[in-house]
Amino acid sequence: MNVEFEYGHGTMTAELPDTADVFIPGETVPDPPHIPEAEIIERTRESVRSPIGMEPLGKLAHKGSKVVFVIPDIVKGGCQATSHRKVAIKVMLEELYAAGVEKNDILLLFSNGLHPRTTVPEMKQILGKELFDEFYYTNQITSHDSEDYDHLVDLGTTGRGDPVIMNRYVYECDIPILIGHTQGNPYGGYSGGYKHCSTGITHWRSIASHHVPQVMHRPDFTPVSGHSLMRTKFDEIGRHMEEKMGHPFFCCDAVLDTYSRQIEINSGYAAEMQRRSWKTANIRTYVPFAEQKYNVLVFGMPQDFHYGNGMGTNPIQMMQALSAQVIRHKRIMSDRCVIICSSVCNGYFHDERWPYLRELYELFQHDYMNILPDMNRYGEYFATKEEYIRKYRFANAFHPFHGFSMMSCGHIAEENTSAIYIVGAQEPGIARGMGLKTRATFEEALADAKKKYVGGDPKILALPKTFKLGAVHLCMKDDDLQNV
Repeated sequence: MNVEFEYGHGTMTAELPDTADVFIPGETVPDPPHIPEAEIIERTRESVRSPIGMEPLGKLAHKGSKVVFVIPDIVKGGCQATSHRKVAIKVMLEELYAAGVEKNDILLLFSNGLHPRTTVPEMKQILGKELFDEFYYTNQITSHDSEDYDHLVDLGTTGRGDPVIMNRYVYECDIPILIGHTQGNPYGGYSGGYKHCSTGITHWRSIASHHVPQVMHRPDFTPVSGHSLMRTKFDEIGRHMEEKMGHPFFCCDAVLDTYSRQIEINSGYAAEMQRRSWKTANIRTYVPFAEQKYNVLVFGMPQDFHYGNGMGTNPIQMMQALSAQVIRHKRIMSDRCVIICSSVCNGYFHDERWPYLRELYELFQHDYMNILPDMNRYGEYFATKEEYIRKYRFANAFHPFHGFSMMSCGHIAEENTSAIYIVGAQEPGIARGMGLKTRATFEEALADAKKKYVGGDPKILALPKTFKLGAVHLCMKDDDLQNV
């Protein structure tokens, strides 16, 4: 059979055995039904007015209440006219205004964490013209700056000793609202809930308590689950914020399908609400599919996805993307599993977006750097380097510590595979510098894998559209999914 896989800005064809299985999210196994567009506003309103574990906004808010909406950045959630962010903010504004809250007491804050600070065009795309025009020109839209110490507050540490440094606008307001997406995520199971605040409105030192090898290389991290130490730390940090603020976040999370459409909407106290959301999200996300474990996973990597243009060519980001698939799919991978992935791997680092990763890559080639975790000793050096911090704050770059979370993740692919082949690399030495094998075609890579690792008749799973659609976590058909 011929299968088209993502490659650069187009596709590359692979000729695979007819015995290969193919999985496409939302198609091979349909998602649960999404809420019809005509019902989304009312269903969101019902959720906001009947929150789980706390009072509705109409009782919490009054004239004089200061309100901050914490809104996910462009990385996930969709930007369609009926996206969860657009609808939820409008519905909650109606509730707040009805309770007497004045418009000038409201702030819209993008929770980009260590991601690039949200640009004005992105703000307009995420919010839509109506909301953008209502709040932007009165200086009521901003983006979290994890290096702006005038607008951060140090809340000490959790009981475990993890530092909690959070956005001051959120800390000082009366009603902090988290708009979240319950979407499958290799980092701790799901986005939304306490993951949102513990990564989106904090400081690199807070994030360095969980996005590091000693957390991400534990056996409870791969395959992905909602019970890992990382997820536990998210919850502890979020609850510590609530304890110090003296009140909980008001959360409004939507369970999303493959195309970022709302399946279910839940509002309220995160400690109770997120578990309710996960019940429905588990049905869509943890898919019991495989009848036997696979020896070969085949997929393709575009140049522009998830974190932006260059993710599929920048070697550190490539490793993170490869590992994310391992974290999601480890349950259906054999112990000798091989990955074959197309990537143009053309030397484009996108130095403006990731100004520090070229330096990191070069360091990895020298000075006893045998595996990616060996790089971790440079975390403090990069995270405090003024040039990179200024580019994060003022030039729409990722924060330099973000690269270390990518490297911690990137090692997982090496730990859990026999080999990884990059197909179609224009600069194959870059891939080889990360310990990856290179071949010109899928067919050459598969022939080599058969000879060296998986035998003459391997079980093959093809995963087209891997990075263009909302991902799932594939499972064996007989897996116990009660406690994922």
